[in-house]
Amino acid sequence: MENQALLLYRYLRNTGLSDDISKVLNSFLLVLVLIIFVVLVDFITRKIILQVFSRFAGKSKTNFDDLMVSNNVPRNLSHIIPLLITIKVMPLVFIHFSSLLNILDKGLRLFGIILTLWIVRSLLHTFKDYFKTLPNLKDKPIDSYIQVFMIFAWLTGIILALALVTGTPIWQFFTALGATSAVLILVFKDTIMGFVASIQVSVNDMVRIGDWITFEKFGADGDVIEINLATVKVQNFDNTITTIPTYSLISDSFKNWRGMTNSKGRRIKRALIIKQNSIHFLDKEELSELKKIELVNKYLYNREEDIENYNSTNKINKEVLINGRNLTNIGVFRKYLDEYIHTHSAINKDMMIMVRQLAPSSQGIPIEIYAFSSDKSWKNYEYIIADVFDHALAATPYFNLELFELPSNLKIN
Repeated sequence: MENQALLLYRYLRNTGLSDDISKVLNSFLLVLVLIIFVVLVDFITRKIILQVFSRFAGKSKTNFDDLMVSNNVPRNLSHIIPLLITIKVMPLVFIHFSSLLNILDKGLRLFGIILTLWIVRSLLHTFKDYFKTLPNLKDKPIDSYIQVFMIFAWLTGIILALALVTGTPIWQFFTALGATSAVLILVFKDTIMGFVASIQVSVNDMVRIGDWITFEKFGADGDVIEINLATVKVQNFDNTITTIPTYSLISDSFKNWRGMTNSKGRRIKRALIIKQNSIHFLDKEELSELKKIELVNKYLYNREEDIENYNSTNKINKEVLINGRNLTNIGVFRKYLDEYIHTHSAINKDMMIMVRQLAPSSQGIPIEIYAFSSDKSWKNYEYIIADVFDHALAATPYFNLELFELPSNLKIN
């Protein structure tokens, strides 16, 4: 090989050219031939590898090979053979320029390190895309783990490159890393914290991709679309994107609605505020009117009979209505709402249903409806709540009750 490389040099010398010019022209012409040959080999190799991968991907049942093609793994692998050929032939091309050959050789080896990193990056992206297609892993923070592997790969590549350029043994760089570990920890503090947070989030199953979370500190209220080493991306319901530091998921408080999503219903918890001065005992006339309401008709007949028996047995003086046992309009109204909720088609009857009276406030007496809608979709859920309270608000006057509201002429400072 060496004699063949010198053939052109000898020919140039025989034409009468000086030794220096012959050496330069020899190397220049050989470089042109090498470039043409390497480009041709690279083209052929790329075509062959891409064709092989494409055929294999077409026949394979898994989509891993398809993802390798889409992430340019075959294309990057095709550059290895031309690079090895160049490194092997370069000493023959620059046979007369040993100092330049040394520089070019280091440059090619540096390119080899970069090419290796690029191949590793393509493979890691392929694994990331593939893992996201698996049902058991698609909601896990795969991006975080891939980024950690990529950081280690780049760190290794930088160390190898520095060792190559300076001619220093690799083990000395690792020794120096131990001495500068405090500085490295400080530089990569956010990365380390993000990595630890990603592991804790995954192990404790705190957040998955697709979860609806509410993070008031960062103004986030929507679905998690990405979890990576440094940040968590949340697509809010107005389609804006909120970026949250991954470490905040374990250091701050947030609300994950996954429990609601996985349950059989979505909670309804809202109250009507009744004016206190509209609450009173029911007399005979009011009871007879309320008995016309079908949902409480049977209840009123039974309760009236029980109350009359009790008052009669205990010889209660009913000339004053407060004496003995009595029905109140707010109590009957509460019973009516309970019956109405139990018969509503959109309420899950297998989960808790309760109509309760809360503690009195300066505004009035809250009557709270606590139940779960069968449909958990946000739009349908809001429609169900509106339907329930439309009816409850309209039913209030039938029980001679009034709802609290601020006077329209009241000035608020």
